[in-house]
Amino acid sequence: MMVDEQTENKEIAKQYKELLRISYQSLTQSDKKLIRTAFDTAVDAHKEQRRNSGEAYIFHPINVAKIVAEQIGLDATSIAAALLHDVVEDTNYTLEDIERLTNPKVAKIVQGLTKISHLKKDKDISMQAENFRKMLLTLHDDIRVIIIKIADRLHNMKTLDGIPEYKQVKTASETLFIYAPLAHRIGLYNIKSELEDLGFKYTEPLRYNALKNKLEETEEEQRKYITQFSNMVEKALNKELIKYQIQGRSKSIFSIHQKMLKQNIPFDLVYDKFAIRVIYKAQRRKEKFFAWKIYSIITDHFVPNPTRLRDWITSPKSTGYEALHVTVMGPEKRWVEVQIRSERMHEIAEKGYAAHYKYKQADQKVEGIESWLDRLREVLENNTGNAVDFVRDFKLNLYAEEIFVFTPNGDLKSLPKGATALDFAFHVHTEVGMKTRGARVNSKLVPLSRVLKSGDQVEIITSENAKPTANWVDFVKTSRAKSKIKSSLNEEKKRIALDGKEILRRKLKQLKISMDQKTEGYILRYFKLNTSQDLYYRVGLGTIDNQKLKAFANDYSNSFLNFFKKRLRSFSDISKKETLPSFTPNYDKLLFGKERETLSYTLASCCNPIAGDDVFGFITVNEGIKVHKMDCPNAISLNANYAYRIIEAKWVDSSADEFSAQLYLSGIDNLGLVNDVTQLISNTMNVNMLSISFEAEGGVFKGKINVSVKNLTILNKLVAHLEKLQGIEKVTRR
Repeated sequence: MMVDEQTENKEIAKQYKELLRISYQSLTQSDKKLIRTAFDTAVDAHKEQRRNSGEAYIFHPINVAKIVAEQIGLDATSIAAALLHDVVEDTNYTLEDIERLTNPKVAKIVQGLTKISHLKKDKDISMQAENFRKMLLTLHDDIRVIIIKIADRLHNMKTLDGIPEYKQVKTASETLFIYAPLAHRIGLYNIKSELEDLGFKYTEPLRYNALKNKLEETEEEQRKYITQFSNMVEKALNKELIKYQIQGRSKSIFSIHQKMLKQNIPFDLVYDKFAIRVIYKAQRRKEKFFAWKIYSIITDHFVPNPTRLRDWITSPKSTGYEALHVTVMGPEKRWVEVQIRSERMHEIAEKGYAAHYKYKQADQKVEGIESWLDRLREVLENNTGNAVDFVRDFKLNLYAEEIFVFTPNGDLKSLPKGATALDFAFHVHTEVGMKTRGARVNSKLVPLSRVLKSGDQVEIITSENAKPTANWVDFVKTSRAKSKIKSSLNEEKKRIALDGKEILRRKLKQLKISMDQKTEGYILRYFKLNTSQDLYYRVGLGTIDNQKLKAFANDYSNSFLNFFKKRLRSFSDISKKETLPSFTPNYDKLLFGKERETLSYTLASCCNPIAGDDVFGFITVNEGIKVHKMDCPNAISLNANYAYRIIEAKWVDSSADEFSAQLYLSGIDNLGLVNDVTQLISNTMNVNMLSISFEAEGGVFKGKINVSVKNLTILNKLVAHLEKLQGIEKVTRR
């Protein structure tokens, strides 16, 4: 392919001048010098490289820098880093060269971007999910790393036509799954919409083109309607001498598609395909006054829909977004959304993070971004689970609508829609969540699983004896709470295993068996367990009790050779080795959803999951539930395009699982009996009381208690202890 180098060089120089001209930030002479150095370095580094389309590679970093400078509005340091973002990865330049030529800040951001590009594939989990988690870890260094990566992804999405179709679909799915939610959370709404539309274009091209054509067919009619509506608003606002401008905004193709799916309606019934923005000029202290004044003027002329008023000025979104949204009945009986924003609010909505810093005072924090980053760091530091689970939980919180609830003191807290009373407890403070015993919503006692609504006043009841239980994971929605609960349960399991190790050593000693590595290996084989911790945990729980250990000791002592042959026959090929064979735990059932239901399913042939694998269920159209591995090649695509048909699934080992039981008590009604019963249950290890009810008549009582226990051994011990209480005649389980 022949290239006119002179024409190409002229275009590169022209793009550089445009980059300086369109910068959102005011650039000083030192800023321009930094950008020039970065530009010259990038041109030299990429001089021999070309993209798939045939154009010089340098146009890619220049375009990424232009997005960073204009659409996102970052500073000279970010623009320089954007120009250099591929230099260390793709050329002979090193980070030391970048630091010497520019400065340490630019080098640090480039290092973060290079780390993301060098992430290695992990065979055991989804590559994209793990990359996402590792990418978020770069926020510990500088949020600008992620923002430049989003700009890089946006330009790549705009130039996808030059790569094979299967790569287009993969990149587009990843964009919808990861980058669009991130752009949304950082407050880059325009870029989020672009990424969604481009992702939709390549994942569902037929659907995308059909909707695009319909929008273009109605474009002229829509423009006339916006003009008609705007003229009516302008006449009213001009009388009040308000300085303003009016803009029309079309809904993105992807969001129209999502609304059609969610509400199951055709294109013609999507009424809010466009919105009107009134952007007014006002001093900071008078912004709220003018917003409500404009609202009053508009609703004097058009009837508002009372259910569609959104006041994000009094209570801004956690992303920092501020505006007043009202939906009114416009001409021709059509609903129109009107967004009322000050110039400052509009800049924050358009530029997100960058505009926050333009308007913040030296002694102020950017609460939306800062609090989000604080919580994000906490989740990342405490998360040790499967990467796909992490991404799924995190994505829910990224995209969730918000509710606003009050503390008992009247402080306002923002939570994702669907958050529960237990989520609120962890939102207040981790220690409050860990010690939660109960909750009151609007002064009434409610279950910890109660879903909160905007305006609720929530009080958390704590107890020093309270601690997380396994079913708490099902009570929460936020990734922060889930992470803390899982971490606590793991610590509890380790504690029980530690106690179990000492119990096992002591009991084996009583049975005249010394506890050493070989003995431990025989016990693991005998009970068909996988690890030492599994063994110690079951001993600590009481699942492996005295009777079972005596049976093992008898087999071990009296029939050692038979036992050895019987248990190790299948391992004859490694019998001479010192290492212990690995056993699969007793995964004997697959449970679905938060309710942990047993449902019919088939195993997907694309990844062939087996018992014990990390899996999820996918609800097919004609074949019921198909079970896929978390690292299935189709996992990301299914999550990106059909998230609403994904159902949680988990293999469980019933011998270590909790189960609920109902105990019925009867006897003589004594003063303080109920208190004695509850105290006994509270003091019994690994028993959680779910409910209790007592009735007394004529000096006798009947009671019913629902408890959650680890196994039958613990339940039998509890029954035995209850029967010893004064006044209790009989305890039965039905």
